[in-house]
Amino acid sequence: MSAVDDLKNRKTPVFSGDDVTVLFVLGGPGAGKGTQCERLVAAYGFTHLSAGDLLRAEQNRPGSQYGELIKDYIKNGQIVPMEVTIVLLENAMREAMAAKPTSTSTPTSTTPALKGKFLIDGFPRKFDQAVKFEEAVCPAKFVLFYDCPEEEMERRLLERGKTSGRSDDNAESIRKRFRTFIETSMPVVDYYEKQDRVARIRANVPPDEVYRATQAELAKRLGDNF
Repeated sequence: MSAVDDLKNRKTPVFSGDDVTVLFVLGGPGAGKGTQCERLVAAYGFTHLSAGDLLRAEQNRPGSQYGELIKDYIKNGQIVPMEVTIVLLENAMREAMAAKPTSTSTPTSTTPALKGKFLIDGFPRKFDQAVKFEEAVCPAKFVLFYDCPEEEMERRLLERGKTSGRSDDNAESIRKRFRTFIETSMPVVDYYEKQDRVARIRANVPPDEVYRATQAELAKRLGDNF
């Protein structure tokens, strides 16, 4: 059975919320998610997993069974089938935790307990992705949502496109990505907001101010020593 087929059939999370802290990081393209994640990794020891980066790496990996499919979806500003993205995220989580195993509290066990703290950036981008990830991989603690006006995000992306080399950092692709985000990702934010699981952070202010607001939300929702 392939990893994608296994994921489709799975109904129980593979990681416990007691051992693994997952925060979803959402915001429109250019909202500054990556910048804030870098600072949180340095300060709190999170592992930063960017769904977009994992997909871009996979499309260029020699022999990848998903490469051409991912390439076509990204080029057209569309969302890659969720099972592919979730499998890549789960694999990356396993690799990160295996690199830093902690001793288990069960004396008779010979397998180290796996613990980790993850910022999952740019995911879930659709409601069904959110449901499937929490069903099959791990429940998320909450969503960090970086709220930024569209005109500011477009300005940032066009500036980044001058040096990024990314095929989707151009005006046409950027506008497609905005539409996709509004139509598919905002319902995810609304879903978690109804459960009081969204920290909405204003992102059209200087990065230091955004970071301070982010720190305040972490302390409020997870405590000072999570």
